[in-house]
Amino acid sequence: MAQAQPVKNVVLVHGAFADGAGWRGVYDELTKRGYNVTIVQNPLTSLDDDVAATNRALDRTNGPTILVGHSWGGTVITEAGVHPKVAGLVYVSALSPDAGETTAQQYEGFAPASEFVLDIGKDGYGFVEASKFKVGFANDVSDDDAAFMRDSQVPINMSSFATKLKNAAWRTKPSWAVIATEDKAFDQAMLLHMADRIGAKVTKVPASHALFKTQAKVVADTIHAAAESIDKPAN
Repeated sequence: MAQAQPVKNVVLVHGAFADGAGWRGVYDELTKRGYNVTIVQNPLTSLDDDVAATNRALDRTNGPTILVGHSWGGTVITEAGVHPKVAGLVYVSALSPDAGETTAQQYEGFAPASEFVLDIGKDGYGFVEASKFKVGFANDVSDDDAAFMRDSQVPINMSSFATKLKNAAWRTKPSWAVIATEDKAFDQAMLLHMADRIGAKVTKVPASHALFKTQAKVVADTIHAAAESIDKPAN
């Protein structure tokens, strides 16, 4: 059954250790194509807080919306994606737990990300270790940009990874996944396993974990394809 109106809204949800500014290239690509784009600024203080921030953005959209998450943002959109305005989900090298699961459980059984090293403070908030930031997070970003991303990190409350999800929007909403083949934050087998489990249509791109910044056109193309697919469902 077709949507009552075209999908022309997109909400972008960043992951841990970053903020919404990294979506600028995706924003520019989509707005040129006529989309209304909202960028969530996650506080990264808890899953509930990030979902609340995302719901606030969704409430302000004026119709069916594609909800997009990078990395930890995938957990956020999995929980928030049950919002009635969400028509589809796009996971950008992103996590996708099931209801009743934690984010931390997604890593079980997969190779550790040896080049993605965290520095966790006594207060329980984690950063990417400064000396490992470029190689682990953004190895295809210029040295200057990687340094700025490193020094403007937004730490995440690590207890968020132990929070069980109440909902798994991918069980009822169509999903797409963009997977960075040079991602050092996740084992490739883990990314492929998650995408397969949620039935996502997969696009692979040679990029680092910072593909939301370095592969803006590929990410935007996937979001556009998702919107068009929902606009014109198969008979």
